[in-house]
Amino acid sequence: MAAISRFTRRVWKSFLNNGGHETAVFPSLKLGGIGPGRVNASFTIEEHNLNRGKVLHGGVILSLTDTMGSLAVATKGQWMTGVSTDINASFVKPGGKLGDMIFMESRVVGFGKNMAYTRTEFCDRNGQLLAYGSKIYIGPANSFTYRSHRKGHTKFLGKTINHPKNVKFSEDGESVIEGQDLEEDVD
Repeated sequence: MAAISRFTRRVWKSFLNNGGHETAVFPSLKLGGIGPGRVNASFTIEEHNLNRGKVLHGGVILSLTDTMGSLAVATKGQWMTGVSTDINASFVKPGGKLGDMIFMESRVVGFGKNMAYTRTEFCDRNGQLLAYGSKIYIGPANSFTYRSHRKGHTKFLGKTINHPKNVKFSEDGESVIEGQDLEEDVD
């Protein structure tokens, strides 16, 4: 398993070990392919994820946008993935019913000195788009600037940029070139 995948899976495991929101809202989340700046996952809709219309609640999509964006930031070697400053989503069609599987991909679309920007897309089993992030960011002069109507999650990295568990990956994500690679696979 590539170093980038091992590291990102360890970050996910730390979320679960914390016993917080992720374990309560989407314990069935399964990580799939992981590469530089990108994470794929799947999620089975459970009873507690439904709204009163018996379809996936939009708040779950927003929570997944947050978590998946954090995991995409982790593929940049960030152990602590910052705090969200802006999250929103556009809902294209109903997200599914009890037992349906949702597939998602989150990508880092910008990574600056203090901010990271991610976009997550949600699809059904047939590849039909269900929802995606949407926002506009224009940074201050002399800083990283990213403009898009297709971005959906902004993270403030701040002091987390120097966390001792951060690593730097080779360009292909196969190895750690700075920091400690524990070389242990995590499911």
